[in-house]
Amino acid sequence: MTEPARIVVVSGLSGAGKNSIMRSLEDIGFEAVDNAPLKLLDSLIHTDHRTAIGVDVRTRDFNAAELIETLARLRAEGVLLDLVFATAEPSVLQRRYTETRRRHPLAPHGTIAEGVETERALTIALISAANWVIDTSDLPLPKLREMIRARYSGAEDGLAVTLVSFAFPNGTPRDADLMFDARFLRNPHYIADLRALTGLDAAVRAYIDADADYAGFFRRLADLVDFLLPRFQRESKTYATIAVGCTGGRHRSVAVIEALAEHLTQQGWRIRIDHRALGQTRDAKAQKPPAPTMTAESLGPWNSISAAESPRAFGETR
Repeated sequence: MTEPARIVVVSGLSGAGKNSIMRSLEDIGFEAVDNAPLKLLDSLIHTDHRTAIGVDVRTRDFNAAELIETLARLRAEGVLLDLVFATAEPSVLQRRYTETRRRHPLAPHGTIAEGVETERALTIALISAANWVIDTSDLPLPKLREMIRARYSGAEDGLAVTLVSFAFPNGTPRDADLMFDARFLRNPHYIADLRALTGLDAAVRAYIDADADYAGFFRRLADLVDFLLPRFQRESKTYATIAVGCTGGRHRSVAVIEALAEHLTQQGWRIRIDHRALGQTRDAKAQKPPAPTMTAESLGPWNSISAAESPRAFGETR
């Protein structure tokens, strides 16, 4: 027997990017049906083709509770189904409507703010029911399209894992399933010879590897991920996003993500790497040789930071 076709139901707040998500799915081979009456949902979902179905407050007979109930029933029947919900901050939605000079569909004679709040109240239940909530408040359209492609272009090939490094001051990734903080590791930013480098460089990797806390941290991180990924896959999850952050997003988080990518690639997982502070995204297909281990002697002046030069002396951890 063949696997059932993947169905993606796309909903969200007006102006939050639902139509862009639908177009992105259509671009990668999904048949797209937007705002069909809810009573036709069953007939649209029982198909042999990958299908994206748009549902929002403009849909005839829209009712969030009934939609959630219907999707739960279909999943119980074996339908491979995701609910994706697009949202954004009210101020962002208001700005987008103001810039386009369009009326909000729920406030044709009122203010945009009234329409946004009314729609949020009508759809709030869908957020907790969604498999993936995408906040587009500060998400560029090309990045949104890339995220959709990464998650759904090869959905039939099993679990796709995205590894993200990021800088905490820039905000945490809104799409992360698992998130870890690497700011406790000693920081190459305070080493003059390493500051201009990144976690992609062997010297930085070696410096971080030599931290007394690194080996225990990475072992526990790898063990947790190894435990969870097969269980995600068993639950028919087709994507997982694992994020590691530090202050600058250039050294520690990048090095940890690169090491995790090597570990998971060796086990056969399909990996995509997103170094957000570096503006670099790539697939992890080839194995890179591990960075050479540096001893205390080979570290030279890197291993002799005085208390006055320590990051903690400045009251911060970059």
